[in-house]
Amino acid sequence: MTKKKDISRRSFIKEIGIVSVAIPWIPQTILAQDDETKKNKRNLHRVLTCNIRVALPEDEKKGYGWNSRKKICKEVIAAHSPDIICLQEVIRIQMEDLKKYFPQFSSFGFEGPSMDAFPEGYHWIAKNPILFSKKRYELTAAGTYWLSETPLAAGSKSWNTARARHVNWIRLKDRHTHKEFRVVNTHLDHLEQEAREKQIELIIKESAQYLTDFPQVLTGDFNSSIPNPVFETIKTEGWIDTFSAVHEGVDPGFTYHNFKGAQFVAEKKGYNKIDFIFTKGGVKPADAKIIKDNINGVYPSDHYFVSADLQVL
Repeated sequence: MTKKKDISRRSFIKEIGIVSVAIPWIPQTILAQDDETKKNKRNLHRVLTCNIRVALPEDEKKGYGWNSRKKICKEVIAAHSPDIICLQEVIRIQMEDLKKYFPQFSSFGFEGPSMDAFPEGYHWIAKNPILFSKKRYELTAAGTYWLSETPLAAGSKSWNTARARHVNWIRLKDRHTHKEFRVVNTHLDHLEQEAREKQIELIIKESAQYLTDFPQVLTGDFNSSIPNPVFETIKTEGWIDTFSAVHEGVDPGFTYHNFKGAQFVAEKKGYNKIDFIFTKGGVKPADAKIIKDNINGVYPSDHYFVSADLQVL
């Protein structure tokens, strides 16, 4: 028996769209609006940032291990029709599943010396790979560096960071518009404030090598909420939070929820929105959302995913 899926109103809206095709006469104004919508969509890039929670044996015992939610993770992500998926907390078994679930996407940023040393399991390093549509984009450049004083040394740590943290970045060319832009994906330390500040300084400094009008997107789990000094560094260098830009004055609430969704009650001060999509240069946010979807009460992760529709100028 097929389980009832609770992925918000999106599936219901899709069903209405399917029914409407059967209507024998559609006013030209509606057809014109539909054409305009399709044209606009071609110029928008939907980016998702998804902390999928590293696969841990102890989570399996609690009922929300990767085996219990990997298909939910796939369905929630797919339901939002992303062009680019920026992931955090990914280990090998998860990367293998994601490649299988999204064959229409290329991936960058998992393979490397830090992961090749471990054929399976979690060894205190999880990666931040980026998936992108093969059909829509051409990959023109890509790279990885580590958030430490030795950024070229895989797995290196500095500033008392609890985990080795890194950045993956890709540069894409839209096959339709031929416009180029850059996506930077990261995950800052979860314990040390000094480490977070030093890590974001390194990211901002590296990104400043590009011309100020070059379109860049910065995504990830920042393990900090506004107003943390981390965001002063980001704001000072001209980066814009897409959610705040689209929903000015709206309190977004928390994005970490410990698999409890709306039932989550923060035990520590600071559990607000910690997952972000920022932009800089010739790119403009058209929409932004916090994705709170679940299937039969089961969430894809202990974080809500975040999306942004971006126009590259």
